[in-house]
Amino acid sequence: MSRKGQTPLVCLTAYTTPTARIMDPHCDILLVGDSLGMVIHGLPNTIGVSMEMMILHGQAVMRGSDTAFVVIDMPFGSYEASPEQAFANAVRLLKETGAQAVKLESGPTVAETIRYLTERGIAVMGHVGLRPQAVNVEGGFKAKGRTQAERDKVIKEAQDSEAAGAFAIVVEGVAADLADEVTRLVSIPTIGIGASNACDGQVLVTDDMLGLFDWTPKFVRHYADLRTQISTAVKSYAKDVRDRSFPAPQETYFAK
Repeated sequence: MSRKGQTPLVCLTAYTTPTARIMDPHCDILLVGDSLGMVIHGLPNTIGVSMEMMILHGQAVMRGSDTAFVVIDMPFGSYEASPEQAFANAVRLLKETGAQAVKLESGPTVAETIRYLTERGIAVMGHVGLRPQAVNVEGGFKAKGRTQAERDKVIKEAQDSEAAGAFAIVVEGVAADLADEVTRLVSIPTIGIGASNACDGQVLVTDDMLGLFDWTPKFVRHYADLRTQISTAVKSYAKDVRDRSFPAPQETYFAK
């Protein structure tokens, strides 16, 4: 990624072939995020996401992507035990999906794992700040960087990720000035989500920004209201079915 300090990188999450086809021409990066556990499968958090789920959706996204750089999340439990475990699972993700890179959430041992993977030919995106996979340890989805200790930790993890060979870092849910500082201190692109517009790129969960849910985090801007549009369309369809106005003659086959 040679886009540090240039036109911001555009990144969105993708989980299916049709949406990947729509987004591919407009996005630099498509992230097959483990957020699919919550967005697609209705899980309460990302902890229950499996390798099989990531592979299935990664394959679907790759079928719809021609130009975007596709990154796939390594799910909880697939890389923490050892660098060797991480390598075996990262190889499986890339081989079975065709994605170009994997993403790991930060932690005390993750820099060592990033180095192990990059030295063996696997492109790695880091992830600092709010860590969805640590929701049980950290007591929920809480913004980071409001204390000096948290700031120091986020900065160190970002610098360690860069030193270990990460090509970019997602910075999630941190105070704006901290995101700015991280972006200045590392030479690789930072991709913000709930961070700062001074980051080298931005990512959102696509279903959030399309307005498919009743509630979304503060940092989400709604670019559409698909929840209302889908509800209206389904209501109209249900009415037409019940009053037998659908299917009409133009939507019906007849014998010649």
